[in-house]
Amino acid sequence: MKKMIASLICLFLSLQHSFALDFIDSENFAIECDHVDPLCSVRDYFLIPKNHDGSSQIYLCGHSLGLQPKRTQEIMQTELEAWANLGVEGHFKSEAPWYTYHELVRNSLANIVGAKPEEVVAMNSLTANLHLMMVSFYTPSPSRYKVLMESPVFSSDTYAVKSQILFHGFDPKESLIIIEPRQGEDCLRMEDIEKVLDERGDEIALVLLSAVNYFNGQKFDLHHITNKAHEHGCLVGFDLAHAIGNVPLDLHNADVDFAAWCSYKYLNAGPGAIGGVFVHERHLSSPTLNRFAGWWGNDPNTRFQLHLQPDFVPVARADSWQLSNPSIFALVPLRASLEIFDEVGMSEIREKSLLLTGYLEFLIQQIHSDQIEVITPKDPLERGCMLSIKVNNNPELLMEKLHQEGIICDFRRPNVLRITPIPLYNTFYEVWKFGQILKNHLNDSTEIL
Repeated sequence: MKKMIASLICLFLSLQHSFALDFIDSENFAIECDHVDPLCSVRDYFLIPKNHDGSSQIYLCGHSLGLQPKRTQEIMQTELEAWANLGVEGHFKSEAPWYTYHELVRNSLANIVGAKPEEVVAMNSLTANLHLMMVSFYTPSPSRYKVLMESPVFSSDTYAVKSQILFHGFDPKESLIIIEPRQGEDCLRMEDIEKVLDERGDEIALVLLSAVNYFNGQKFDLHHITNKAHEHGCLVGFDLAHAIGNVPLDLHNADVDFAAWCSYKYLNAGPGAIGGVFVHERHLSSPTLNRFAGWWGNDPNTRFQLHLQPDFVPVARADSWQLSNPSIFALVPLRASLEIFDEVGMSEIREKSLLLTGYLEFLIQQIHSDQIEVITPKDPLERGCMLSIKVNNNPELLMEKLHQEGIICDFRRPNVLRITPIPLYNTFYEVWKFGQILKNHLNDSTEIL
């Protein structure tokens, strides 16, 4: 059996576009997959929530809030003790000086998003970072003032963009271009994005899309979109909320102008975790780029010369978009999680992700129910970990029944359950168990049917 599973893994990874593979809907198969999984032990790095009976939850909601690494508490305690024992001197005399603490996560973030270290910085929250990025990269003119976004998109992004449009004196009804899936479809087609850029690119100041869509899990081709938008003179930014730590990224080589993200989902940095930004190196030293300034974005060599430094001197790194010194206690959980990413590597995470999500899709297909439909792209290269399942009847009731069985997922109106096996801490057995429970409720519950 182990040899068969290993062969299956090799075959799957060599045929990533195909699901014509010998997955098996059986408990033994799932258990053996876990036995040969090289990342199986990584699950032990995390704290798994418990059910009332003391058993571990089947936690399939890492797209919303990732689980806590065990090492988080250890590092947090270290910094609490440094504060207790050193006071203000902890900024320079602690084991990991707070003055440069944000630099401890720089290289890890750069590796995850495919950037140069100087192009990334951990700071603020996602929507705050989008605003700061648009100060620099949304500079509308009378002839080029529109913003291209996708639908569905997370509401906070829309609020931010509309408020920026209003701030510049334009009407969001005229300035916001929303591209939607075709009638009867759930995901965008690349040719439809291209068509909008070809027809209206000269009007568009900024293309702002999600790298992975929050609702349907569609993954976009950042290279292709950025190249096409740049051909028409548009600047390009991406919301990485559902992409960072989920799928491999290559922001620098894709020539993306900027990106912003949160860290509480796949990066496992805790509720309301510190976010981050990417700014391409060609913009880092631009003397004409608008930005809002704060003392932590100033050149650190003169940062404390407060009475001698009346003018802002930005450092030629993404750091120059920082406003204030970051919370050390917000950086600690991110640092703890990124240590795991450094150890495992995004390529290995992606390989297991393809298998886990592929197995999940296979099990859902075996149910043969007209009550559910996967709306996430079937091509594994066009999605990340998450599968979004459209439920035709009583989706909230189905979610509640899953929850009663110890399965944690979430519901997005009007009728979608988002299910996400995370390769760092979910198992093939958990995916199989979810499939059995889902099948039982769809087949047996007259309330749902």
